[in-house]
Amino acid sequence: MLITEDEELLDDLLRLCAAAGALPEVGHGPPAGKERGESASLVIVGADCAARLSGGGRRAGVILVGRDADDTALLRQAVAIGAERVLALPEGERWLVDRIADAVEGVGPPALTVGVIGGRGGAGASTLAGALAVTAARTGERTLLVDGDPLGGGIDVLLGGEKEKGLRWPAFAESRGRVAGGALAESLPRLHSLRVLSWDRGTEVAIPPAAMRAVLAAARRRGGVVVVDLPRRVDETAAEALAQVDLGLLLVPAELRAVAAARRVADGVRMVLRDVRVVACGAPGLQRGGGLPAAEVARLLRLPLAGELPYEDGVVEDLARGAVPGADARGPLARFCAGFWSRVRGGGVGDPGAAARGDAGSGGEQGGVPV
Repeated sequence: MLITEDEELLDDLLRLCAAAGALPEVGHGPPAGKERGESASLVIVGADCAARLSGGGRRAGVILVGRDADDTALLRQAVAIGAERVLALPEGERWLVDRIADAVEGVGPPALTVGVIGGRGGAGASTLAGALAVTAARTGERTLLVDGDPLGGGIDVLLGGEKEKGLRWPAFAESRGRVAGGALAESLPRLHSLRVLSWDRGTEVAIPPAAMRAVLAAARRRGGVVVVDLPRRVDETAAEALAQVDLGLLLVPAELRAVAAARRVADGVRMVLRDVRVVACGAPGLQRGGGLPAAEVARLLRLPLAGELPYEDGVVEDLARGAVPGADARGPLARFCAGFWSRVRGGGVGDPGAAARGDAGSGGEQGGVPV
């Protein structure tokens, strides 16, 4: 609710509400009726109307807005009406847009954000990212899968949704500042009970760092789970994505050459993300007990072991036929994903800090999948 008779101030506040995706009610004095006052999650009061609200009872979520935050009269008015903050425009515009958006969207725990990175080309990071997202969504978790690798071919293709209507990354290239989380999700294709942000088939393969930061921040504010398929090379845009990831999974085939390649990837990722863990996976030729032990892969990379993913014969052919990653609930990929989320949920799926602290069972084992 906006309360002001200052037309210039009202124009500014309406503009800021539009930027935050809010449709406000406009008044010129105290809310008419208790129910109107209590139904507004945020009341923004212009300095010209502050005196009228004095003595009218206090409530949470009142912002007093003027042109000079150092005006002592404005500060006294703020105390009189119980305002949580005094704000001057235009200096406080960015803060106010965020506060309005929080009021519209609600403020809850941010999404647990998991990034998946391939230790070398062809390791299967996109497949693992897709399977993690599909598994989370099947359990009822609010899930968003983000394709952060512009050269990966489009993760919507992996899920069989390249023809589904909805926005792709190029539509968000000019995003800056605050992006509404609900509007973001509603604009994306819905596949297998989750929302997917992927690349289209055009020639645009670059997203500015600011756009990556804005979009991922919006995705996290929705809560639930966000899974990000990340490129192996950490440029500025990838660094912005990694900065919002709580837990990184580095997928490494259990053979020496892949470990050597993964070490370079890990060095770049660890410059931005503190919590990076290894998933040692099988590969053709290693499925019959060959290759390095998972614990040795983790030791050589000097990273904790998140688990071991055995090679799944025929998975490439299944994907080519349109199967969803991890569709076979009895297969190694599906069992790994189910075990991973079970361990993370043990630390609180809505508590990203728990995953980052290692509270999700770090170092322990359950069902053969240490996390």
